[in-house]
Amino acid sequence: MHSNLLDKTAPLAAFIFRLDRIRILLWIIGLTFFTLIVPLSFMGLYGSQQERDVMAQTMVNPAMTAMVGPGDLANYTIGAMTAHQMLLMTAAVVGLMSILLVARHTRGDEEDGRLEMIRSLPTGRLSYLNATLVVITGTCVALTLINGLGLYALGIESMDLEGSLLYGVALGVTGLFFAGVTAIFAQLSESSRGTIGYSIAVLLIAYLVRAITDVSNESLSWISPLGWVTKAEVYSANNWWPIGLMFGASLLLFLTANYLNAIRDLDRGFLPSKPGRKYASSFLQSPIGLALRLQRTGLIAWAIGMFVLGASYGSVLGDLEAFFADNEMMMQLLQPAEGVTLTEQFIPMLMIVISLLATIPPVMAMNKLRGEEKKERIVHLLGRAVSRKKLLGSYLCIAIINGFVMISLAALGLWSAGTAVMEGGLSFAMIFGAALSYYPAMLVMISIAVFLIGVLPKFTNFIWFYVFYSFIVLYLGGLFQFSEWVGKMSPFGHVPQAPIEEFSIMTLMLLCMVAFVLFVIGFVGYNHRDIES
Repeated sequence: MHSNLLDKTAPLAAFIFRLDRIRILLWIIGLTFFTLIVPLSFMGLYGSQQERDVMAQTMVNPAMTAMVGPGDLANYTIGAMTAHQMLLMTAAVVGLMSILLVARHTRGDEEDGRLEMIRSLPTGRLSYLNATLVVITGTCVALTLINGLGLYALGIESMDLEGSLLYGVALGVTGLFFAGVTAIFAQLSESSRGTIGYSIAVLLIAYLVRAITDVSNESLSWISPLGWVTKAEVYSANNWWPIGLMFGASLLLFLTANYLNAIRDLDRGFLPSKPGRKYASSFLQSPIGLALRLQRTGLIAWAIGMFVLGASYGSVLGDLEAFFADNEMMMQLLQPAEGVTLTEQFIPMLMIVISLLATIPPVMAMNKLRGEEKKERIVHLLGRAVSRKKLLGSYLCIAIINGFVMISLAALGLWSAGTAVMEGGLSFAMIFGAALSYYPAMLVMISIAVFLIGVLPKFTNFIWFYVFYSFIVLYLGGLFQFSEWVGKMSPFGHVPQAPIEEFSIMTLMLLCMVAFVLFVIGFVGYNHRDIES
């Protein structure tokens, strides 16, 4: 055993970077593209201060504060608008990037046996963990400089060098913070699934706590690390110390992860899995039972998260009517449709966000099959009396039910919290009708995952780019004033926005038919293609 715990960290960091250089490049390009395109779009769409002030009026309501956080609405320049509407969301995506990259080379490599091989070489006990942290730190520094200097290079008057650098640093430090969170869970959990699941749960909880506290008591939003990002007040007050606080917390997380890694055994975690029963049940011996057991923890965590997400959005609806009643400009901007309250006009916007987030767990459940194949575990199942159709069908059944449960729980949370805080309550049928109208679009997303697994397995992860595209064009479509066809490129763009738009059963049936065709093609392809082994 080497006395130097960090021996060969630099060569290992170079090795990890070589493995992930394409992933890292794509993340940086994607995040930078959306960071830089937003202020340029705002320049074209809201050229005068009067237009920006009108936009600021539409953002002064509890629902929008819960979504994007507080902003400098009294001085709504292009810079303040960009920071208000994009910084928090982009920081959350950067956090997700760190979680996936760090989990892949900590618990993921340990689970697959690669770390044991590396430990057998002349390397330090803590070298691989710190090599991973070095790579993610370099990635965050690159992201900071490219985004910060890129924003300043746009030459927009209200986006000065200090504010631009603070914007970039806020993104980079958020990445470091969640890299530290993931590194700790890599020591606590015994699986990469658990590491990613727990880390994403922290990210979601941080967002939800910030959303609730920003509306109810803004001083309490200090509890959430994502609340520190909004406290920086980029392009207005330019507060550096909340970001410094996050950097200090990141260093503390890094040190804690190193300590935990130093005192635990390889292939073990501080949250050990419980020993299973001596004999598996007949259900567990079936393909669907095994698939469900492998995904059980993640499904439960997502189910709780979707209900809480819906409830957090529902909890702010009670303040909307009072806000509208006291704001003449908002009353003029939002003329109520016949038979629809002003609060219900916000339901479609909330449903787009909720339905797209609810699409993530069923697609993850479907893609789990491809993950098991790449780890060469599927061959063992197919070597028994299990057909490919039955195996693919098992994962598909889980994904379809998963999607229905997730969107239903989110709608239940939205309705229950909204009814509790609103004087007249919310219509149960209206909320569930609006939510379930997005279910056929979710089926299309699942069917695309099936198609890719069956026909183009190398491109399975393309589905995540499509989900992200759908989120951008639908969530930000109103701000960017995209052409209608841009939104129609996503299945979610075809869904009638109840209760504002008239319900169309034909559109939803066509989406179901598209999903069915892709399901069939995916099954045929999977039945005939080679299985990796």
